[in-house]
Amino acid sequence: MTEKTSHRGLVVVAIMASMAMIAIEATIVSTAMPQIAAQLGQINLYSWVFSSFLLTQTATTVVFGKLADIYGRKPMILIGIALFLIASVLAGFAWSMPSMIAFRLLQGVGAGAIQPVAMTVVADLFPGNQRGKVQGYLASVWALSAVVGPLLGSLIIHNLPWAWVFWINVPVGLFASLAFLLFLHEEKRSRSVSIDVLGAALFAISISALMIALTELESAVSGQAVGMLAVFVIALAGFVWQERRAEAPMIAPGLWLKRPIAFANLAVFFASMSIMGLTTFLPMYVQTVLNRSPLVAGFALTMLLLGWPCGATIASRQFARFGLRPIMIAGSLLIPVGTFLFILLTPSSSAILAGAGSLIMGFGMGLLNISALILTQESVNWTERGSATASNVFSRNLGSTLGAAVLGAVLTYGLAHATNGQPITPEQIRGLLNGTGGAIGGTEDIRLALQHALHATFVAMLMIAALIVPACLLVPALRAGEHAPQEA
Repeated sequence: MTEKTSHRGLVVVAIMASMAMIAIEATIVSTAMPQIAAQLGQINLYSWVFSSFLLTQTATTVVFGKLADIYGRKPMILIGIALFLIASVLAGFAWSMPSMIAFRLLQGVGAGAIQPVAMTVVADLFPGNQRGKVQGYLASVWALSAVVGPLLGSLIIHNLPWAWVFWINVPVGLFASLAFLLFLHEEKRSRSVSIDVLGAALFAISISALMIALTELESAVSGQAVGMLAVFVIALAGFVWQERRAEAPMIAPGLWLKRPIAFANLAVFFASMSIMGLTTFLPMYVQTVLNRSPLVAGFALTMLLLGWPCGATIASRQFARFGLRPIMIAGSLLIPVGTFLFILLTPSSSAILAGAGSLIMGFGMGLLNISALILTQESVNWTERGSATASNVFSRNLGSTLGAAVLGAVLTYGLAHATNGQPITPEQIRGLLNGTGGAIGGTEDIRLALQHALHATFVAMLMIAALIVPACLLVPALRAGEHAPQEA
């Protein structure tokens, strides 16, 4: 990759720091946001503080992956960090919810550059048989951030102005930028390539419209959701037309439709959908149906964060021995097994059963995600590696968003038809979560209704998780360090 050798260890540290900014931002903001919203007002816009970030991150991931292939990894990741830090500083000065949402949109653009390009840098610096170990380190960053983020957010809210929830990114980002400037060296590549600006714009519009529609559909079918779906279809049709005629398309159909990439991304997509159900609904089940404390619910979910990096680490050490495809298939089998344990949950079950399901799903995700990413990167050469990596990240993000919408709709349907047609209100659910359900009345009826609704949600999770297996079986055999077949 380089004329002057990069200091790989120090570059990995910079990558971990830049990824930590994105990983911890999600949990730290979710912890602090209730207090921030109380000061800024306009609570009706609350969910958009989170949706706006994910919207632009998903919409720009593929664009920056392509730009990294054209202009190099180093300038793109530095631009991403700069955008993320500027947005973080501005978010700390937000004076209203609309301004906060605007700055979160910009923050998402920065994250859309950092995540895929950082993973591409790892692929450039390390051969396939070493890359899994580094990806295991990155998985540990996400796991640690999920634990540290809520604690750090709570400490900031109680001891500092809430702006530090965002400003804490500044020293981390500056350190990562300096490390990339000093220790990441790329060859000077002269590539005269026309940029598919129209394709990028149509792609961003189509994905943004889809994300908005999915966000709206999480609560109910609305005119705005239908309108956004129409915009999505029109923009997507225009995008396909543009990519077929562009000299250098932003998303080359030939790359995305290669069999290894297509089915690996499909497996990651379904896995992200199912794991979103776990992270969203398992804590609710443990607290409301099993009637356990938030601490116990947190431990049940933490098992996911323990299993994930363990699976990734073991996978990285076994790539050369077993190959990527068998490890992917093993992960695809473990995820439905873990999900099946949730179906066995009843109001009298032990929280240990919930933790076991979480641990098995996490272990399976560690095996699957790392294998799918490395297989995707090994399926192309250097000039397409950024785009291939971005396609994997995009599939994860889109799967998470669609999973939240679909499984949320299943839960909403179940709650709306519980207790003989009398829907359960959000106040009743909050009463159970806060331990004040007795004051509202009908606690056991509400708990039983939640059991039925959440059980239906877990069944839907299992059906989605089962689709991961055939997707992995359709992936062609490939060992780390080899190149996959190039034909679709």
